[in-house]
Amino acid sequence: MKAALDYCKQALLQAGVDKFQCTLTESQQYEMNLEGTEFTLIRTLTDNTLGITLIKDNRRGSISINRLGEKDIDEAIETALELLNSSQPDPDYDIAPQQDPQQFVAGPQEPDTERMYQLLKEYTQQVPALFPAIKLMETIFVYNHSVQHFINSNGVDFVTTQGVYTLQSVFSSKDGEKTTSFNYSGFALKDLEDSLLEQASLKGLLRQSVEHLEARPLTGKFVGDVIITPDCLNMFIQYYMGTFLGDRALIAGTSPLKDKLGEQVAASKLTLSAQPVSPDMAAGYFVTGDGFAAENVTYIENGVLKSFLLSQYGSKKTGLERAKNSGGCWVIEPGDKSLDEMIAQVERGILLARYSGNNPSPNGDFSGVAKNSYYIENGKIMYPVNETMVSGNLAEVFKNIKDVSAERTDFGMALLPYVLSSGVTISGK
Repeated sequence: MKAALDYCKQALLQAGVDKFQCTLTESQQYEMNLEGTEFTLIRTLTDNTLGITLIKDNRRGSISINRLGEKDIDEAIETALELLNSSQPDPDYDIAPQQDPQQFVAGPQEPDTERMYQLLKEYTQQVPALFPAIKLMETIFVYNHSVQHFINSNGVDFVTTQGVYTLQSVFSSKDGEKTTSFNYSGFALKDLEDSLLEQASLKGLLRQSVEHLEARPLTGKFVGDVIITPDCLNMFIQYYMGTFLGDRALIAGTSPLKDKLGEQVAASKLTLSAQPVSPDMAAGYFVTGDGFAAENVTYIENGVLKSFLLSQYGSKKTGLERAKNSGGCWVIEPGDKSLDEMIAQVERGILLARYSGNNPSPNGDFSGVAKNSYYIENGKIMYPVNETMVSGNLAEVFKNIKDVSAERTDFGMALLPYVLSSGVTISGK
């Protein structure tokens, strides 16, 4: 496959573009699927993808192909040039500067397919035995091995060889006429030592699904506390970063945090980082999409904003420093309270396990449905809820954090605790 990359490089040099970058990814995937508790698919997939980005006269064109013959590459470059010529010029288009060549290797380099089958078979037996009301919908267990070679015209040359297992399982519950909405779990693994039910929060989510057969709506409306679960917290982090700290918000100037670097923007109990090169991340990464070697970055330290999440393009547009990674692989440092102690602090509120709503507005206002969640009153979980809305402001949620749990859930692509915050509007029927 390297021959295709070499040919692409020579063809681009001959095309007379100012700058270019190319990413060749070879991947092999072993996949096992369940529908309910029955195996429906076991297969191996291979894929080769070449991504090409060109810059000429401050214009940019990009294309991705999966056929790697010389004629295919020539046609792709021609199409990319046509896209480039029809694009609007922007002097801030660029590629990564020269860096020392590096090779990165992570994760298992060969799949243990027998163990994958054994674990999935065990899962189909354990779930009905422990949770008879659970209806497994679709479960996909995958081992993916990829080799990604990134080059650009400034001499960047990175090779990443990576293996990882991932599992996704979708389920609901049914008992007679009672049914629940679906829920799901997903995580990444470096090894297959433990049973699937012991990974991440899968077992807890299955139990909660059964409990929601008795869910009922809240009545009335109040402003109270919210305990955001690790499963739900990942989404709130993504919302926060995109709404306040990312390229779009900072280039447009809509972020209320655009002038807050080095200042307190969240509660002092919050320390948030992205750790893509941590050995603890089963599904990390080593190279950013714009061609820089990734580093671990602390974005908020004890509530103080330490870095924006800006790409090279966003950095040039705003004049602010580029982030040393592309986000993701989120880690929040643990607190000193247990989840039970946090629940005991709540006079009135909810345990928010899943949020369904639109993206927050530019100022951080959000509103959506609390899914798979629980009503808390006088320090106790009272009952599971449905038809319940939550609304508030994302910046205020992070400012109003009262506690962070000592317990954290390891998803293999994030390491997150429970977070207790205040000032959220909770609305029932």
